[in-house]
Amino acid sequence: MENTLHEKVSQDILLKAYNHMMLAKAMADIYEENRNVTKYVHSTSRGHEAIQLATAYQLKKEDWVSPYYRDESILLGIGFEPYQLMLQLLAKADDPFSGGRSYYSHPSSRDEDKPKIIHQSSATGMQTIPTAGVAQGIKYIQDFNLQQFENNPVVICSLGDNSVTEGEVSEALQFSALHQLPIIFLVQDNEWGISVTKDEARTCDAYEFVAGFTGLSRMRVDGTDFIESFEVMKKAVDFVRNERKPLVVCAKTVLIGHHTSGVRREFYRDEEDLTKHRSKDPGEILRNHLIESGVDEDLLKQITKKARLEAEEAFERAQKAEDPKPETVMQHVFAPTPITEESGTREPQGGEKIVMVDAAIHAIQELMWKHPEALLYGQDVGERIGGVFRETVTLGRKFGSKRVFNTAIQEAYIIGSTTGMSAVGLKPIVEVQFADYIYPGLNQLITEISKSSYLSQGKFPVSNIIRVPIGAYGGGGPYHSGSVESILANIKGIKIAYPSNAADFKGLLKAAYYDPNPVIMLEHKGLYWSKVPGTEDAKTIEPAEDYILPFGKGKVIVEADREETEKGRTLVIVTYGMGVYWAKEAVKKFNGRVEVIDLRTLIPLDEELVFEKVKAHGKCIVLTEEQLNNSFAEAFAHRISKNCFRYLDAPVETMGSLDVPAVPINLVLEKEMLPNAEKLSAKIEEMLNS
Repeated sequence: MENTLHEKVSQDILLKAYNHMMLAKAMADIYEENRNVTKYVHSTSRGHEAIQLATAYQLKKEDWVSPYYRDESILLGIGFEPYQLMLQLLAKADDPFSGGRSYYSHPSSRDEDKPKIIHQSSATGMQTIPTAGVAQGIKYIQDFNLQQFENNPVVICSLGDNSVTEGEVSEALQFSALHQLPIIFLVQDNEWGISVTKDEARTCDAYEFVAGFTGLSRMRVDGTDFIESFEVMKKAVDFVRNERKPLVVCAKTVLIGHHTSGVRREFYRDEEDLTKHRSKDPGEILRNHLIESGVDEDLLKQITKKARLEAEEAFERAQKAEDPKPETVMQHVFAPTPITEESGTREPQGGEKIVMVDAAIHAIQELMWKHPEALLYGQDVGERIGGVFRETVTLGRKFGSKRVFNTAIQEAYIIGSTTGMSAVGLKPIVEVQFADYIYPGLNQLITEISKSSYLSQGKFPVSNIIRVPIGAYGGGGPYHSGSVESILANIKGIKIAYPSNAADFKGLLKAAYYDPNPVIMLEHKGLYWSKVPGTEDAKTIEPAEDYILPFGKGKVIVEADREETEKGRTLVIVTYGMGVYWAKEAVKKFNGRVEVIDLRTLIPLDEELVFEKVKAHGKCIVLTEEQLNNSFAEAFAHRISKNCFRYLDAPVETMGSLDVPAVPINLVLEKEMLPNAEKLSAKIEEMLNS
């Protein structure tokens, strides 16, 4: 796109921008003068004010913007007051964004009179995927006419130029270009990435880099010149608002202040570099233009003085504001779910048994018929094959390619885009093809999704379902057989289900849909079709459409004999997934002396049921398919020991796979590595006789 500049910027807008620039300067100066008070790490927008304000002034209440950590001038420009920003700077209770939980200029907002802002982390460039997800969601909403807008919404994702080298940025650019999303990627280039220069970090700037993305328009702008920036951003926003196509704007800026208060300019920059950057101070450039155009210099001095007084007053007020109460520290980890009790018909009269994979297909189908905001995407889930395990077969044909569609091999985008999709009111159901492939998406899962509710004070819980086929069977080998629940269970702020049969699967998937929090469904491949010997019970009568099974409710699936329990001759096995079938087979020869609990969900975990049964039996085995060292099973065994110590007749035991780095492809080696009913029987016998 060529930068054809022809719009005259009014003097009112120029004076407004000058006032905001003087506010931003005054705020930065005050922070520097009060380093003993501004003790939390922060960045300011000094040197970037022109492009940021020019961007902010284009935005309407229907729009969405993702500022990055240097974008305080965007926040000032869209209507936030210095006092509100300073509450976050000082981590005060009334910080409108995070309630004292996050850094300065890490906003999140649903204010009705302003553009909306999803939570984003400090991880550079990672906001591109969630923000592209917002644009993806808006396109979906408009395609299906789910909501009416006064103006076509525009999405803006702001980022620094050195973050463009991140792989996840390319995933966001690729998806946006391929699907023609209504998004502007605003790249602010001050030539520094902390102490890394542009010459050390990249072969070209962002404008040159994005040239290879067909369908992605691009513009350059001098981001220190407010007039040029305003005209370019007006053209850019008008283009996206009207054409509904993506665009990259590369703005050349300067870094006048420090990278952050923790990495100060004197650590890595010489005087020559600082002088070069200061010579392009956006405030001075605008001031000179205003004077040349006839504005009284005394008026500009008054604006500068008034901005300083306003910033000082706001800072004094912010210092006096209350800190968060300690008892609020656990608030907003999860949003409250409406699904707390089992409901509906689990076993309809005359119902037929179905396999687990069909339970998933039927549950999603029922949800998608009922809820137009539901959609499904991932690798190979579309109409042609319906998933590599046929786990989405027929859905693409029934709902069309805009609601069920294939993505590229982009696990980070598949997972991270659900943040933005959820923010605009959609319910994305996405799939990672194998558990072993979830690792590229962990960054999004950890830095963006899991923290979103907590750091936005509950404004943006991520409501999604991430389906993950998991587990070993039949020689799948080292990259298609792994178990990842311990890694996932270490991520605070997500929920994890691990069903072992069709009825539980369908009920939990329905509960996951109505849960406003992120949910991972771990689905054992060996149970999908009940083809593994001994897993016939994974087939169940299909529950009715209204059946819902809440998270955090384990189930006793094999009961011990009461008389044996009263004699102190029993133990309990706590397990999930394929472990359920090893346990059911192993206990057959122990004549009522073993009870088995199927956890069904790992987060939340039914500790109450487990502790009750361990106290009753006095002995416990926690059984998993995972390798044992540092696992979920070992951690849970510790909690059982701690809470049931007085009732134990023996240490809580764990049993799982051997501690090798991967599942071998050879069937003999695979069998040796994995637990099974025979190995479990030996462990049970040893414990019962101890």
